[in-house]
Amino acid sequence: MDRATVINSDEPLLNAPVTLTNCDREPIHIPGSVQPYGFLLCLAEDTHRIVHASQNTEQLLGLPARQLLGEGLELLLNPEQVAQVRGQFATLTEAARLLGVRLDRVPDQPFYKLILHRYDQLLWLEFEPVTETATSVLDLPALNVTLSQMLTATSVREFCQRAVDEVRALTGFDRVLMYRFAEDASGEVVAEAKREDLEPYLGLHYPATDIPPQARALYLKNWLRFIPDVAYQPAPLVPVLHPTAARPPDMTHAVLRSVSPVHLEYLRNMGVAATMTISVIQEGRLWGLMTCHHLTPRLISYELRELCLFVGKTFSALLATKQQHDDYAYQLHIRETQARLFEQVSRHANFMEGLYRHTPTVQDVIDCGGAAICFEGDIITLGTTPTTDQIQALLQWLRENVRGDVFSTDSYVQHNPAGLELRATASGLLAIALAHEPGDYIIWFRPEQVQTVTWAGKTQKAQVLQDGQLYLSPRQSFEAWKQTVDNTSAPWRPLEVAAAGEIRLHLSDLRLKIVNELQARAAILSRLNAELERSNNELDSFAYVASHDLKEPLRGIHNYSIFLLEDYADQLDADGVNKLQTLVRLSQRMESLIESLLQLSRVGRQELVIAETDLGEVATEVLELLQPRLEELHTTVSVRGPLPTLRCDRIRVQEVLANLLTNAMRYHDSPEGRVTIGLAPAGTLGPRGTGNPEDYHVLYVRDNGIGIDPKHHHTIFRIFKRLHAQDKYGGGTGAGLAIARKMVERHDGEMWVESVPGRGATFYFSLSKHL
Repeated sequence: MDRATVINSDEPLLNAPVTLTNCDREPIHIPGSVQPYGFLLCLAEDTHRIVHASQNTEQLLGLPARQLLGEGLELLLNPEQVAQVRGQFATLTEAARLLGVRLDRVPDQPFYKLILHRYDQLLWLEFEPVTETATSVLDLPALNVTLSQMLTATSVREFCQRAVDEVRALTGFDRVLMYRFAEDASGEVVAEAKREDLEPYLGLHYPATDIPPQARALYLKNWLRFIPDVAYQPAPLVPVLHPTAARPPDMTHAVLRSVSPVHLEYLRNMGVAATMTISVIQEGRLWGLMTCHHLTPRLISYELRELCLFVGKTFSALLATKQQHDDYAYQLHIRETQARLFEQVSRHANFMEGLYRHTPTVQDVIDCGGAAICFEGDIITLGTTPTTDQIQALLQWLRENVRGDVFSTDSYVQHNPAGLELRATASGLLAIALAHEPGDYIIWFRPEQVQTVTWAGKTQKAQVLQDGQLYLSPRQSFEAWKQTVDNTSAPWRPLEVAAAGEIRLHLSDLRLKIVNELQARAAILSRLNAELERSNNELDSFAYVASHDLKEPLRGIHNYSIFLLEDYADQLDADGVNKLQTLVRLSQRMESLIESLLQLSRVGRQELVIAETDLGEVATEVLELLQPRLEELHTTVSVRGPLPTLRCDRIRVQEVLANLLTNAMRYHDSPEGRVTIGLAPAGTLGPRGTGNPEDYHVLYVRDNGIGIDPKHHHTIFRIFKRLHAQDKYGGGTGAGLAIARKMVERHDGEMWVESVPGRGATFYFSLSKHL
């Protein structure tokens, strides 16, 4: 890096190398020199005599600077012009005023723009040469179009783009950028207008060190800075020191003020030969810069610069409106996404699943890299997030260190050194406590900012001078900045934190509503269950009494019908005998139905006799009992594998097996029936899908019979339901499966069937292991 040295014939001001660590202390407002495209005179406020002159007056006027000291303006201007200039002195301020003057003693370049202002107890007169025939740059129709284009922009990004487009069209610079400052004073190129053959800078970020604090302070005071030739040789002031102070004059508001050599070196490293910068100021704060670059030296008139400044000030004045529009658009996005999410959550049976199973998800509400839903021990992740183990550790930290319901940080590692491992995905956190369990949170993540943006110059190599000093380049400034902002994400905006809090409140209200509804439903269900139990008991009692009382008269009808057939058959014709036989048959069926009803009612009324039971022995006993019938119907039964031992009512389980085996013998049309009894694989669960499969043993009875159409799988368990005519497959009342299922349900199990016509049937029944 070269040395920032003010070259002066009298005395040097500075003679120390400017480095990355001290360039922010460089006194750039008192360089003691000017850019040589014009010349500068400073007059004493009281005498109006020249006390400073830039050294280049000899090249431009033919008068050495020292010869001008102590002289009045009469040496340069005619009396009429002197009077005109002096007439401005009484009301001069920091704000510049412009006059056109003619210097007759300079025959080759007599016409100048004179820029006047008062500052630091001096009257400043800056002369810029112009041509007499120069046309005015004030094109009102074009300016009207420019302002109209800017006014119609609907976002800050579009507003920035319209502004740089118009400034480039006015000035002809090769490139015009809109550079926006972040909270940490780093910046981003948010809009660009350029020659097509130039490399784009749009989206590049620059560290805060590239524009040090004192430079930003000058940009606040001086709205426009112009450098027509980056390779200029500064023209020192003569003398260099202020008449009443041991320092150079303060050139904060001087148009010709010489620029920091550090900045010039930076521009040369970027390949820029000319530049103009317009400040964008909002409510006294430097929001950004509109920067113009040209690859060759470029001198544009003061009036054109003033027109660009007008565009810049107009941009600054309208910026707040465009920002409000952007904020409103983002806030509207949050509100609309929140509303859709809340509606989705309210409709979902499991309200937490409504946060992530459908679009929008909870991640979509807030601009972030990823999100995690941590609820009742489960962790659901969306987008780019830390690992599950890292989130578990984060949850533990939140439980131990965060007391509020909403927590946000753009640098987790500043709170917890363990956050260093999370910076790629979670340098920033926004977390809300769901207040159900201590570990229930929704967390939004933002990655480290260094890893998510493109920093200008990251790939450039540093250059070294012969004296060992380094050039100030984008690469070096990036490295210096990087050390100060590692482990930091983009900050959380207040409206984002507020939105997270609203999500928390909505979920809390919804959960409370669900709890209240569940409690109300539980109370209603408890009352209905009590009424149902009482009703079932009354129904069982009625069925038992009615069936018991019906059996006696029915038996009388049956017996008298037999007596009539035995004693009076010869006195009746064939039709009468047939009717009596039908009466006997119907009374027998009625008795069977009543007996089945009695048996079903007994199942519900009788207490179970629970004891340790070997189901293998139960199966053997049932097969011995049914052996004659099995031989008659040519049916073989095999027991596959050992059957378990568990606590149950031995008699009831025998009846269940007997019923299923009886059905298997009846409902087949093969020459030989084959039936298998076995234990279903672990994990088998019935169609209700309730309970833990590990809490049940599931047995099955499988046959090679006629099968059952799936549409009848539920109806076959209804009492007195038969799928075939009374005279087919051995008859029966159709109560067996209803009774068997009720016995199984008394054991806290369930019974179901899997079957298709012609492929046999498999009946399953589960028995609890914990009776």
